[in-house]
Amino acid sequence: MHVLLDLIARHRQGHASGVTSICSAHPLVIEASLRHAQRTGQAFVLFEATCNQVNQDGGYTGMTPADFVAFVHAIADRVGFERARIALGGDHLGPNPWTALDADAAMDKAETMVAAYVAAGFRKIHLDCSMACSGDPEPLPEAEIVRRAVRLCRAAEAAHAQAGDEAPVYVIGTEVPVPGGATEAIEGLAVTTPQAALATIEAHRQAFMAAGLEAAWQRVIASVVQPGVEFDHHDVADYRPPQARGLSDAIAGVPGMVFEAHSTDYQTRDALSALVRDHFAILKVGPGLTFALREALWALDAIEREWIEDSRRARLREVALARMRERPDHWRRYYHGEGHALAIDLQYSLSDRIRYYWPEPAIEQARQCLFDNLRADPPPIPLISQFLPHALHALRTGTATRDPLSLTMAHIGAALDDYHHACHDHDLH
Repeated sequence: MHVLLDLIARHRQGHASGVTSICSAHPLVIEASLRHAQRTGQAFVLFEATCNQVNQDGGYTGMTPADFVAFVHAIADRVGFERARIALGGDHLGPNPWTALDADAAMDKAETMVAAYVAAGFRKIHLDCSMACSGDPEPLPEAEIVRRAVRLCRAAEAAHAQAGDEAPVYVIGTEVPVPGGATEAIEGLAVTTPQAALATIEAHRQAFMAAGLEAAWQRVIASVVQPGVEFDHHDVADYRPPQARGLSDAIAGVPGMVFEAHSTDYQTRDALSALVRDHFAILKVGPGLTFALREALWALDAIEREWIEDSRRARLREVALARMRERPDHWRRYYHGEGHALAIDLQYSLSDRIRYYWPEPAIEQARQCLFDNLRADPPPIPLISQFLPHALHALRTGTATRDPLSLTMAHIGAALDDYHHACHDHDLH
């Protein structure tokens, strides 16, 4: 049985089971996630790519779906993690990268993309046609969103039939938060109503049946809703179970399905556990993990300033910030401050726009130099304690070393610990 179908069945049987959906293309985040799974004994790890990150045209990562699979598998091979324990998902698969085109042209591109994802081995497919294309009314009527989702499901099923291996599972609906977190301050965040959630599911069910996709409907495992979680540049809207109780109760009457929650980044351990308990069993996280990566790298940069002589320092933070200012295309639409306020957002914003800059050659060279410096002269425990206390705990308990890569893995792993705790029936020990 598909690992995700098995997990949803277990959740529906009354177990507090969930899955962390890791949406990141950063190699250190992927490596940290695999090493965390090795340490905790997870049965599988779920990685997702969005339509903007990865598509047949390369996306902003430059990777096609097949490239992304090879990329993840190469990291897994290097760390000794079995490929068979990796599940891959496509997030927001629809016409979003091509909304400047008319709907027919954009949907043709979306069909090609979905087929490429399935052919490459992605088995969790989020059908999201909620965005308006050139000439479309805004907002797009739900009936048209559903019609387009059915069109993409047909493309996915055809690609699966040609490949002849494990059938994909599907997620429907779209979340209220934009992918990657809100671009402005959180105001008036509204929880999806039970009526709206059930209407979306029923509209898709009827359309799938009318299109002869009964078998595919049996593999629709989740619908994306807004349970009241979000983050913007500086604040987090925490999950409040009473506000989502009606929504949580509503899915209990829908066989074989749970809710998928997006923008769960920065939620507390207790909030994540409550989300899973309340049937938001698929927890998407992305910027929260690259934020943890940035925390670790800035901490190592601070250790370098204390520990390594001036003439040898990599000055990663200086290099990264200079490059962000030289090339503002990834943050200009999002950060509107000036002077000191802008410097804070460039580094510390929860929306973590800095994640788009890590592959820059000058920044990656500085990162490698930083790691080389701290490998040549490993920092003492007091400095690790000062700047990386989570990693120090891992060091003292034998699950990390003083190597800068190991300390980085441990710091990202601390963020993943909260998700693991929420998604599994047992506590971490």
